[in-house]
Amino acid sequence: MNHHASPANGLPYLPRGTEIDDYVIERPLGGGGFSLVYLARGAADHRQVAIKEYFPRKLASRAQNHAIVPTDEESARAFSRGLMHFLEEAKVLARLKHPNILDVRSFFQANGSAYLVMSFCYGRILSDYLTEKKGRLSETFLLHLFYALLDGLQAIHAAGLLHLDIKPQNILIRPGGSPLLLDFGAVQPYPNSLTWKPGKVLTKGFSPIEQYSSRHGTIGPWSDIYALGSTMRSCLDGRAPPPSIERLKEDPLQPASAIYAKTYSPPLLQAIDWAMAVEQAKRPQTAAELRYMLPAIQDNGD
Repeated sequence: MNHHASPANGLPYLPRGTEIDDYVIERPLGGGGFSLVYLARGAADHRQVAIKEYFPRKLASRAQNHAIVPTDEESARAFSRGLMHFLEEAKVLARLKHPNILDVRSFFQANGSAYLVMSFCYGRILSDYLTEKKGRLSETFLLHLFYALLDGLQAIHAAGLLHLDIKPQNILIRPGGSPLLLDFGAVQPYPNSLTWKPGKVLTKGFSPIEQYSSRHGTIGPWSDIYALGSTMRSCLDGRAPPPSIERLKEDPLQPASAIYAKTYSPPLLQAIDWAMAVEQAKRPQTAAELRYMLPAIQDNGD
């Protein structure tokens, strides 16, 4: 019987029932250009987990024995560098324990690649949630989201790291409304961000100008704050804000405090506008600074 079927989307997923380390693969959950994600179960305790497999498909392919094999010598070098980065990300996440940050339980190497074992959480990706709600979200929901994500950010920055890819697609809303920050593929050490190259990870509408070019400033906690502000703004507008690089010349974005004054409280709107200042020096420099602006709203409800 040939197990080497390629399920969903024609992607080269591991087949159902594959045993790897102490886990059994149940089904694919999704995949991007660099990794595939599975729902799996512990062979001993039968607990469900999500497993992320390092698989950069531009550089490698899957062999019959499930091994991931680089395409040629040049690809092999890039593959190894990526693998090192993947394991670094794993170590970082295994250290970060916070209720609003993806929980990585362990990681291991197999099949010529590496795997990240994460808690499996049910929920909805914030970007899908926004499409459905079309921006009609209550102040209570927004505050809940803002506080929890700021809390998670504070923990990331306290660990000497930057996330650098906060956006609605990387936030899971769990039943009850508590958010979980996902995807630490762009994570960088801070303040020693020596490996950072501008333009490495860019998401239009969410990346600040300093991520486009070092001419526009240096990356730091304020870079994550811009992305968080943009995420909150997209919760109001129901779509991504204009890219920061376009806002630099002639800003087409009207302040949230001007547009939504009848719907939401001034402190919330001012906090979003402040976090989204195009120039890094005009933004809050730490998560704590931004958080300080929010307490006045706590009891306002809707």
